[in-house]
Amino acid sequence: MTTTITGATGIDNIKAATGAVLQVVSATQGGVSLVATSSTTYVATGLTKTITPSSTSSKIRIDASFYADADTTGATLFFIVKRGSTSLGGGSQDANTGINLVSNTRLITSLFFTYLDSPSTTSATTYELYMKTANSSNTVRYRPDDVLSSLILTEIAG
Repeated sequence: MTTTITGATGIDNIKAATGAVLQVVSATQGGVSLVATSSTTYVATGLTKTITPSSTSSKIRIDASFYADADTTGATLFFIVKRGSTSLGGGSQDANTGINLVSNTRLITSLFFTYLDSPSTTSATTYELYMKTANSSNTVRYRPDDVLSSLILTEIAG
């Protein structure tokens, strides 16, 4: 930890060491209706959480854990997290930001991913899980009806 002591009254500013955990917030969903889509553009799942970083240099670690379902052989599921309207990361098939699964049979599976974001703000920042399918003839589902889903946001000192 780095400590800066200034002023006549003692410690006015304490700065956490780079990599220190500053705060953790989480959202969970369970026992609510599933979200199904045949959309080839991203739709919101409803799993969302807001965090207010304490510094513009902070990083936000995003951990998402949830169940998904594709009921069509050969269906491709895409899941990503967005910060506001911004898809995080990038890549031609969203491979850098989320999950791209191709099922060869009926697929019901638990999914988990982690992403480290640099929002560069001290304003309230909302993250949300989104999903889509590669082909509109396939249906994919986000399943908070079966198993608890979670979105954990951890602020890390930059």
